[in-house]
Formats: sequence, structure tokens, C-alpha cells
Amino acid sequence: MRIREMEERDNQTMEQIIKRALESFNLNIPGTAYFDPQLSNLAQFYKEQPNAKYWVAVNEQDEVVGGVGIAPFGQKTGVCELQKLYITPEAQGKGLSKELMKVALDFAKEHYTHCYLETMKILQTANLLYSKLGFQQLERPLDGSEHSTMDAWYIKELG
Repeated sequence: MRIREMEERDNQTMEQIIKRALESFNLNIPGTAYFDPQLSNLAQFYKEQPNAKYWVAVNEQDEVVGGVGIAPFGQKTGVCELQKLYITPEAQGKGLSKELMKVALDFAKEHYTHCYLETMKILQTANLLYSKLGFQQLERPLDGSEHSTMDAWYIKELG
């Protein structure tokens, strides 16, 4: 597996990975990433924002099997958001989420003091990973949250 910055040619594949993952948990509902307007143009979306990037993981055949993004969170200075961490079922269970998060958090440390993320309690494996990587669970979302369906929120001090 190799991790690289997302390119425009990866947009459609990553959109499908995200949608299939959400569908598998019956989370293809409003208030989730499923309906984000930028979902079909992630590469451009992240390039247009300051201090933002999206990375994809590719297998030996150079096929995209997952990704993760970092972008500024709302109007909060020094706070970024870990976004759209999704991996194909075939690539799960191999430590890839952890590797993607390491790349994202290393980037985040260069530009932010805190990293925030929103998820769902039903995604137990993801929640466990966030806790293992030093994220602290919050009781409610930070002001400015756009995903109203989420029911678990985390923050990590960077540095």
C-alpha cells in the first residue's frame, strides 16, 4: 500500500468508496457525508481550501482503496477537522486507517493546534482507533458542525 495526495482522477472512486461504506451502515441519510455537495469533486475541494489536503491509499495495482482529509474547521482559528476517513472492505483490518491518520495528523500539526472529528457511535472500530490515537471524546459537537446526524465527537491536541 502507498499513500499519496489525491488527484482529480481519484474523485469518482473515492466518492463510491464513501457512499458504499455509508450504505453498509444504513447511513446514506441527510446529515452525513453521503450528501456533501463536494463529494464528487474532493480533489478540487481540498486544493481550494487553505491548509487542507486529502490523501488516498492505493494498492499494488494503483487502485484507490481509501482516503482521509484535513481541512480547517469552521471559523475556529487553530482547529482543523479530520474528514472522510473511509476504506474499502477488502483493505480493512490491515492498519491502513491508522497509517492514513498518521499522514493526516502529521500535516495537521504543521498548521493547527487541535484536530476535531465527528462520527457515529455505531462505527465502533473507528471510535476505538480515535481513542487509541489520543482523541478525547466530547459531549457535543463544536459550534459550526455541518453534519447533524453525527452522535460522537472527538478532539485531539496537536503538538
